[in-house]
Amino acid sequence: MSGQQQHPSAPRALGILGGMGPLAGATFALRMVQLTEAAADQDHIPTILCNDPRIPDRSSAMLQGGESPLPAMQRGIRLLEAAGAGCIAVPCNTAHLWFDDLKGATRLPVLNIAEAVVQNLRRHSVVQGKVGVLGTPATLALGLYQRALEQAGYEAIVPEADDVQRHCVASIAAVKAGQIDAAWEPAAQGIRALVARGAQAVVLGCTELPLAVPHHRRGEFDCVLTDSIDALALAAIAHCRQQH
Repeated sequence: MSGQQQHPSAPRALGILGGMGPLAGATFALRMVQLTEAAADQDHIPTILCNDPRIPDRSSAMLQGGESPLPAMQRGIRLLEAAGAGCIAVPCNTAHLWFDDLKGATRLPVLNIAEAVVQNLRRHSVVQGKVGVLGTPATLALGLYQRALEQAGYEAIVPEADDVQRHCVASIAAVKAGQIDAAWEPAAQGIRALVARGAQAVVLGCTELPLAVPHHRRGEFDCVLTDSIDALALAAIAHCRQQH
């Protein structure tokens, strides 16, 4: 290969099915680098990012009969396969409502973001009790995290219906519009409301929400915050390290 050789310990590439939204996909790729223990370029996980924002809206498809995102997501997975990916990460929580279909579209392992969040709760020594969840209307209405948390022995609590719009939707929409500063207050209110109801940890269960709640401000809350971007990145790093 024209004088270049693959690093002997390099794992196969991680395929990232992004674009949902594009800033979340790009941030996930960044966090893969930042969270990887590495002394040199060659120690990092190779990644292939398909950051295609043309994928139809996931919540609209699930709750309002909008166009299904599944065909576009399946095309993205085929693109990542053809590019040489060895496993797939999807940094979008609502997309995981189609998780079984995504798994069925490929022979590659597809990492599960809800399972990664449960692992991250345990990493932070939260092993039982009430865990609050913020996310899109579809993620909350269809119980993606409620099922995963309850199966793992937690009690899941979610925002009241009005609070989903005021806290979750408003914050997510601000991030998607590039108004990161405006996304903070509704997300912060949502976290505080769940803590007031007894949550000892809160899942930022939409990949826009970790962008609304920056790392340097997370100490302002009286709870553990579980970041679904970082949780998936840590799971991806561990998976890729085990494959070589």
